[in-house]
Amino acid sequence: MFKYFLSIFISLLFFNQTFAKDVSITENIDLEFVCDLEKKIIKNSEYNYQTFLAKDLNEKGLDKFKIQSKKPGTLLINGLSLFLSDPAQLNVKVVNKDVVLFKSIDKENNYSESGIITRKTGELIHEITKNIKSKNTEKYISIYSCIKHDQKV
Repeated sequence: MFKYFLSIFISLLFFNQTFAKDVSITENIDLEFVCDLEKKIIKNSEYNYQTFLAKDLNEKGLDKFKIQSKKPGTLLINGLSLFLSDPAQLNVKVVNKDVVLFKSIDKENNYSESGIITRKTGELIHEITKNIKSKNTEKYISIYSCIKHDQKV
């Protein structure tokens, strides 16, 4: 549990530092992961940051989660969500030897998705925020354990 808290804390720290510099791609990578959902944290009108284990949900892991980056500013994310699969949508892109961090906000600033994956451990945190402008903001935080399927550097 502590490692998840630490990962979320580090990702928030990274997000705060990257808003001034939204694109920082220092590595060319071509990675494919197979990810197992470990748990999901839900905050909506029904649940207030309630944690559900993967075995309690009807959701599967990610069979083909792909990350491609090319210096100085190209980042492609496929297999996580359709929203993040559009490279023009990505507002924040950070790739270095340790992490890949990405964030996207829709044009109306009412929906966002973000994620961070630690390349060494394969821990992936994916956050979806809906209804940002309303009082009933919804958050869905999925935590995955990923294994590299194919690596080309």
